[in-house]
Amino acid sequence: MTAPSHVLSPLTALRFRLPRFGLGGSPIGDLPDPDGDAIATATIDAAYQAGIRYFDTAPSYGAGRSEQRFGTALARWPREEFLLSTKVGRSVDGSPDFSADGIRRSLAESRKRLGLQVDLVMLHDPGAHWQQAIEEAYPVLHELREERGVAAIGAAAADWRLLDRMVRDTELDAVLLAGQYSLLDRSATPLLDRCQARGVRAIASGVLTKQVLWTDRSKQTTDPGMILARRLAAVCERYGVSLPQAALAFPGRHSAVASVLIGAASRAEIRADAVLVRQSVPAELWRDEELLRLLA
Repeated sequence: MTAPSHVLSPLTALRFRLPRFGLGGSPIGDLPDPDGDAIATATIDAAYQAGIRYFDTAPSYGAGRSEQRFGTALARWPREEFLLSTKVGRSVDGSPDFSADGIRRSLAESRKRLGLQVDLVMLHDPGAHWQQAIEEAYPVLHELREERGVAAIGAAAADWRLLDRMVRDTELDAVLLAGQYSLLDRSATPLLDRCQARGVRAIASGVLTKQVLWTDRSKQTTDPGMILARRLAAVCERYGVSLPQAALAFPGRHSAVASVLIGAASRAEIRADAVLVRQSVPAELWRDEELLRLLA
């Protein structure tokens, strides 16, 4: 077994200390049968062996399959060594229910699918239901935290303004932001600044976008994101850094960002990503004048 990397994980997940990198569960849930279960287990095992100690899932990822697959794979590893998060407020088919009873039922069903204790529970994309999420769902999670039924509570969404409102109006431990803070999009900076001021840990996901992973950079394009990615890649390459490597390292430069989620659907994919995060990014890159102009 490969020894865990201290870049990827702390020695243990004590209380609520988020490892710098985690494995996101959406691709795990989307793996098709008949081989999906076996591929999921191999991917999660590879992540664990690479040093990943944070795993995030949700009922709506693969209609419950993601939770089931994480539960099966992680049951073979010492529970005290990793941190596990899931979400409430959306059922396996994605329909919203942010009522107090709905939150309790959702968490009970997630625990059954996982077969494991959950460390962090997050309200999943309240959207237009944000008021109900604050008035009915949040008090349930607050009570669970007070009773130590869970170690921490939070909210997850792709809209930084929604998360900003929830950080302002509640006492969350963490937020999970899907996109909107990366090399190509830093629109969520105000949210992260508020998180920093209030002591809320931020988890960034969706940083390896199609523009970042675009390999044929000689191809003509009019897409602004592709053009920016090409220019950023040229700067990074002068420092011996690939664009995906820089993209994984960038979010953690904001002090509010405690963890970056990596999405992977195969053993080879997670191993390749683990190699990227182990490689150091020269400090000179972040001070490069051209890079700073592009990021501005």
